[in-house]
Amino acid sequence: MIEASVKYDKKELGVLSSMADMDHEQLLFCNDKATGLKAIIAVHNTVLGPSLGGTRMWSYASEADALQDVLRLSRGMTYKSAISGINLGGGKAVIIGNARTDKSEALFRRFGKFVESLNGKYITAEDVGINPKDISYMAMETDYVAGLPKAQGGSGDPSPVTAFGVYMGMKGAAKFAYGSESLEGRKIAVQGVGHVGSYLVDSLVKEGAKVVITDIHEELINAVTTKHSQVEVVSVDDIYDVEMDIYAPCALGATVNDDTLNRLKCSVICGAANNQLENEQTHGKALLDKGVVYAPDFLVNAGGVMNCYAEVAGHAQDWAMAETENIYHTTIAILEHSRSKGIPVQEAAIAMAKDRINKIGQVKLPL
Repeated sequence: MIEASVKYDKKELGVLSSMADMDHEQLLFCNDKATGLKAIIAVHNTVLGPSLGGTRMWSYASEADALQDVLRLSRGMTYKSAISGINLGGGKAVIIGNARTDKSEALFRRFGKFVESLNGKYITAEDVGINPKDISYMAMETDYVAGLPKAQGGSGDPSPVTAFGVYMGMKGAAKFAYGSESLEGRKIAVQGVGHVGSYLVDSLVKEGAKVVITDIHEELINAVTTKHSQVEVVSVDDIYDVEMDIYAPCALGATVNDDTLNRLKCSVICGAANNQLENEQTHGKALLDKGVVYAPDFLVNAGGVMNCYAEVAGHAQDWAMAETENIYHTTIAILEHSRSKGIPVQEAAIAMAKDRINKIGQVKLPL
């Protein structure tokens, strides 16, 4: 018998290795020449239920960056739902493109067809670069969407609920760090004032915090300062050097890294951005050693997925707000667990999420 010589593509093996390293179930690469669609859908874990996670549209420097982002984001969604007590798994999608110039009805409807092809294993929603109108286009081709405009019977923009969860997590972290949940008089640096960041600033200003902001988009800065003239503005790079009590990263991830850790002057980190630690092990341990209280991102920004879950499960909006408010107590519980075990907060939070997944997985086994 003649054995065929098989040559494996190293890049393909890299993809499969990355999936194995992060325990992903499935990746779907989406390409459509007619609409210009290039996207990746990642399904991380469906033990607790169908995977849910927003679609992000971003001009990635490379396809490898897009892949790494969708893998990390989808895994974070698994932990987010698990630690929040929601019966959903974790998934995420990224569309490679400029959200300001590359959008079209056809592109989003074609993407909706790819979502539909997964037969409910993945439910999409809004994320960076995507708005309810884009979700409406997707919904023309698939039922597996959440965050539809309220006029269409959906829950609408999840950003206010996400921001409320970050706010409650920040108050919980403040209670742990300072002995008081009050943010009045605290200097808080908010990095990124888009959908979620701007709503967070509203809550912080209302409570009397001293707020410093930055963003790469001047019009977003102007919108916040027009509304809140007392807010201080600094450049994108200078945000790390501000004398502050709390750092609130609300843009993209990995802003807690080797460089910024040597510059950040804060005692608490709590924000809406996903994957804030560039390296979970290295930088999680560094925060513990420095005595910085870190509120795990996938917990405090879970309000959005709670809002979407309420829509999917048919719960009232009041349910989503009540569950989001409980982020305050869960944040304190995780911080106390981290302190009692002497382990980084990120490690403690992931362990709690995995514990629920494992236990419910056993429940689902056949009798």
